[in-house]
Amino acid sequence: MRVVAFVPGSISDQILFFPTLDDLKRYYPDAQIDVIVEPQSKAAYRVSKSVHEVLTFDYSDRNSLADWSNLVGTIRDREYDVAITAGESWFIGLFLWLTGIPTRIGYKGKGAGFLTNTIRRNTFQYVAAMYHDLLQPMRIKTPCPELTANVPKPDIQWAQQEQKRLGIHETGYILIYGGSSYSSQIDGADTSYPIGSWQQIIQDCQHKQPELPIVLIKEADDENFVRVLLESCSNIKITSPDDIGKLTAIIGGASLMLSIENAPLQLAIAVQTYTIALLGSTDPDKLLPKSDKFLAIKSHSGKTADIPPTTVLEKIWGG
Repeated sequence: MRVVAFVPGSISDQILFFPTLDDLKRYYPDAQIDVIVEPQSKAAYRVSKSVHEVLTFDYSDRNSLADWSNLVGTIRDREYDVAITAGESWFIGLFLWLTGIPTRIGYKGKGAGFLTNTIRRNTFQYVAAMYHDLLQPMRIKTPCPELTANVPKPDIQWAQQEQKRLGIHETGYILIYGGSSYSSQIDGADTSYPIGSWQQIIQDCQHKQPELPIVLIKEADDENFVRVLLESCSNIKITSPDDIGKLTAIIGGASLMLSIENAPLQLAIAVQTYTIALLGSTDPDKLLPKSDKFLAIKSHSGKTADIPPTTVLEKIWGG
């Protein structure tokens, strides 16, 4: 059986779709599963264990008829048996009908008339579970499994060497992600957190547990963010993973991660690292699974920046 999944959205959206792909592979181990994602989201599949091939298509671009026709031709040539779409779009529904794929699964709504199997989109639940509901027409009605990541061995080895380089391989460490390269804009909402607030949190942690290193994830757009923190918190350590696999591996070695809403937050969930998530307007029940390992601090104003550092510190120290 050949299956293709259309998954528009960010890297976070892809990671939240992993349980759906993993369960599909578990029930149909001989199935070949491909995904079609936006170019900037392809990187997520470095840590997926269930996908055969990742194709890219810019869903949000103003694609010409020639672009769509080329994609239809590519899909037809592969002779898929099943198509699953995670989005709701009249045009995607029409597109799937034009591909001639026998079984076309998606949510009720726009474009549903072009699908062979539809389910109601339950948006009042954990997003990964909402995606997993798409497997019901394939006689998979078990609960959504835990989100997991498959980290390549070279990336694990890189993380081990990085921990030795930083001198943290025997102590454990607090990992902080407050940067911007994985986008601090989620669905138009600013999820960034002020440098001054990070300074207060880091300084308090260093004062109370000076033996526990604090590691900051630095990305391409974080030069000013990192420079300012280093000026006031000189003992922090910096790591710069250059792909999702290495990032996942370094997250997996942390004792605790502090993160704004972004892809690294979902990676922390995938590797079961104790995590405190700083959220703005997002409902924690939709973003995080039920687990004592993952705590959410939701801003009362809907802006992540308004979360008091003292509130974060109370969570860290169990106050």
